[in-house]
Amino acid sequence: MPSNDFIAANRRNWDERVAIHRADRTGFYAVDRFLAGDKRLHAIESGELGDVSGKRLLHLQCHFGLDTLILARHGAVVTGLDFSPPAIDAAKRLAAETRLAAEFVRAEVYGARNAVTGEFDIVFTTWGTICWLPDVPRWARVIASLLAPGGFLYFADAHPNMLVLEERDGRLVPEYAIDTPPNRPLVFDAPQTYSGDPTPLAARRTYEWIHSISRVVGALLDARLVLEFLREHPFLPWPPFPMCVPAEGGMYRLPDHVPSFPLAYSLRARKPAP
Repeated sequence: MPSNDFIAANRRNWDERVAIHRADRTGFYAVDRFLAGDKRLHAIESGELGDVSGKRLLHLQCHFGLDTLILARHGAVVTGLDFSPPAIDAAKRLAAETRLAAEFVRAEVYGARNAVTGEFDIVFTTWGTICWLPDVPRWARVIASLLAPGGFLYFADAHPNMLVLEERDGRLVPEYAIDTPPNRPLVFDAPQTYSGDPTPLAARRTYEWIHSISRVVGALLDARLVLEFLREHPFLPWPPFPMCVPAEGGMYRLPDHVPSFPLAYSLRARKPAP
């Protein structure tokens, strides 16, 4: 099955999720808090991103634009990009509702360079993004092409060493290989989305990839970006396993009886100035 078919199947799944996530009946996305002006980025990225005021920022895989518009509230000149037409439509409506200045563009990540104009001070992509992309080196090259000299990528996501595990009978066991081959993705059939809403999905099947840190960092270095930091974190913005417990700042961590290991990682990679 060609990778374009995998991506098309994933897009059908995400097209369905948009209305469920935007309605936010479970409060997973805290849309009401956002509309009240009270929602911020998660603790990891808010502590690492720095001042975005006046910066031209491109948010890749922006979904319905929630974090894009939070960044707009912090003064960034934002563009959000996503492959789902319903997501982009919902993002535009949310921007109009909040009267926040933002541009939203429908395109796949690999086509981002042709979908937007100019260069960006920051490319921002976080939480559940590259698991939907089969080709990380191509992703890195696209990001490098989007950055202005001196600009940087900020990236945060689930830790790949955690993604290979599943919880079975109260124990964490390895079930997946790291560095999923591009042409042999992991196949999942989930009847509902991850937010806890019971609405059934018709397009249930998705195709995903696990990418090791070395694959990601190697791709960024090969794209001639300079790694400025790489950090691992013992918590995530969602519970990756049923055993996880709440942590500070709306995050989740492993319970005390389980030896701690990283659940997330983050990095910044800069495009050198000439």
